[in-house]
Amino acid sequence: MATRGADGSGQSPADPWAALEGDLVRALADALAARGVSATPEQVALQLDWSGSEHGDLAFPLHRAAKAVGRDPSELAREIAGAMPALAGLSPPRPVGAFLNVAAEPRDLAATTLRSIFERGPRYGHLDLAGARVCVEHTSANPTGPFHVGRVRNGIIGDTLTRVLRATGAPVTSQYYVDDVGRQAAMVTWIWSKPVAEWPEEIRAVLPAVDDPDERADRRLGRPYPAVSQYLKTHPEAAAEVQALSRALESGHPPARHHELVTKVLEGMLASLARVGIRFDELVWESRFLSSGEVDRVVERLAAAPHAVTEPNGAAAIDAGDYGLPKESARVIVARADGTTLYATRDVAYHLEKFGRFPRVIDVLGQDHHLHARTLEALLTEIGETRRPEFVIYQDITVPDSGGGRMSTRHGKAVYLDDLLDEAEIRARAEILARREDMAPDEVAQVARTIAASAVRYHILRVAPDKTVAFRWEDALSFEGRSGPFLQYSYARASSILRKADGDAGPWPFDVDRLATPPERALIKRLSLLPGVVARVARTTHVHALAGFAHQLAEEFNRFYESTPVIKAGEERASRLALVAAARQGLGNALDLLGLSPLERM
Repeated sequence: MATRGADGSGQSPADPWAALEGDLVRALADALAARGVSATPEQVALQLDWSGSEHGDLAFPLHRAAKAVGRDPSELAREIAGAMPALAGLSPPRPVGAFLNVAAEPRDLAATTLRSIFERGPRYGHLDLAGARVCVEHTSANPTGPFHVGRVRNGIIGDTLTRVLRATGAPVTSQYYVDDVGRQAAMVTWIWSKPVAEWPEEIRAVLPAVDDPDERADRRLGRPYPAVSQYLKTHPEAAAEVQALSRALESGHPPARHHELVTKVLEGMLASLARVGIRFDELVWESRFLSSGEVDRVVERLAAAPHAVTEPNGAAAIDAGDYGLPKESARVIVARADGTTLYATRDVAYHLEKFGRFPRVIDVLGQDHHLHARTLEALLTEIGETRRPEFVIYQDITVPDSGGGRMSTRHGKAVYLDDLLDEAEIRARAEILARREDMAPDEVAQVARTIAASAVRYHILRVAPDKTVAFRWEDALSFEGRSGPFLQYSYARASSILRKADGDAGPWPFDVDRLATPPERALIKRLSLLPGVVARVARTTHVHALAGFAHQLAEEFNRFYESTPVIKAGEERASRLALVAAARQGLGNALDLLGLSPLERM
């Protein structure tokens, strides 16, 4: 039966697995309840294993249920398999050890999946759930100089999570919290408020011999920052000047050039992020919470908190010993003796505002901010606030070519994002020229820029946040490995097939009975999983899972391409072209959710 569109059965579901999964988890919950195991369909759904195997498309583990009733899990699996009712679109459950394995009926899944892809087009993989408002705060690096590669992992994770959450229908606001009153911002203003000729020699030495008027402001203005940081450690009179400047910033009396300097540095930083597709809905300036009095109100509430104490020097603090913080951090200073506050105190005010606007608040933080996250939770508890942000904590990035180790702007040990992207473009251009001598120079440059940005973004995104990223050029720019260019090349390959198909641009009629080979069915199954992956990533914040799925989808497409004729396929030609078009759409949608740009030609 050739199928075009919904073929009279109504609009296809956004998620081909939604109805199948719903029936399955309800049946499993009933079967468990009949054997004394209490589990809601929602709880059953959370335990489903979607990795798939030769035994089925998904599996349900019986270990937990068997333990609850003192049964052998393998025996319980066999018993439940025999008691399960027939479910439309699914094969009978197959017990294998302690797992119940279930497979979708290939014809039904193929018809539902391809119809859904062609009907929804760019929105396939997007859901129509329209959840509560979400705030994703990410990046929020101090405006002290250019982005180094370590900092950008925050932005890549946060931006991808924002894209995925929007794909579930949730209204999402991405925020960058600009620390324009902290000591770091004060250090930049302190040095640039002086004529360069009056700078200490050890700081002036970091400037190039010839000032480049075209150099971007974040690099020029941020260049002295590491040297200033070191200088202040051994020059108490200079450190006192910076402290006085910090007090002036907090009291709302910044030096004349302060906002101009911070804004110029920030603009350059945002330009770097834009090269890898990262942009923000809102810039939230920390100074606003001071000028509005919100920080003062937080200090008042903390002064009346259950564990409020006064330090011998008059500073206001919280005795946080009951919160399991490291011993050296068990006293949290809320306000110094001179009345100035600390970042944690101001962050409480920021979060109270977020909680007032958004039911769900997500903070993306580097592992060096893990203690700050715990401190924030302690302070929120002290003022009686029950709401909490979700924290996504990520580990560092190392660049072996630079000697490895953790990067730090303050210590002058950094690989700048712009430099990395420039090098990626050079390497990508060489790879393109080796493959495509027919490509025009302008197109080579444009494709190289696109490949470079996607290579850097995917190479960082593919690793789980709790693992360190070791950046390696040979992996990031590979056209065949687990990389951004491989995904883009797979998309371009699908585009090439469709261009060669006598200029056929669809619509794409198909007959599911002519899509029955193992590579075809494997590709259709992988395409069918995209909406479910999006939903799970939105719930768990595990954005690396989407990167892994996209790679698996590209692999399935290439296995199909290498084993199955398409243009010269005879009677199967039309259906296989439809499958190529569906794969191209699914790959393109996954690329977009990951923040990677699809390419028609490579």
